[in-house]
Amino acid sequence: MEHRNFVEIDEEFVCEYCGRNVPKLGYSCRNHCPYCLHSKHVDKNPGDRQETCQGLLKPIGLEINSKKGYVIIFECKKCGAIRKNKMAKDDNMDLIIQLSTLGDRHE
Repeated sequence: MEHRNFVEIDEEFVCEYCGRNVPKLGYSCRNHCPYCLHSKHVDKNPGDRQETCQGLLKPIGLEINSKKGYVIIFECKKCGAIRKNKMAKDDNMDLIIQLSTLGDRHE
């Protein structure tokens, strides 16, 4: 597998799960909706937009990384792939707390 460098894409989008307009993050790449925490399976490597699946990524858990802080764990509802992305400063903290209480349950 070829390793590609991280491509920084910080763009606005409409969340396919909750329908809200999601603004640019401003300090890094916007990867998921800060309101409902859902994302879309669009990258094979961060920022490349080369994934053909295009499924909805549901937040299913949370882990703490010593370098990245809180990391949201996502599961693709179309292909089952697991993806991870660090929490953004403007993410819904109530939902982050709910994710932290899920443990290993993937509901």
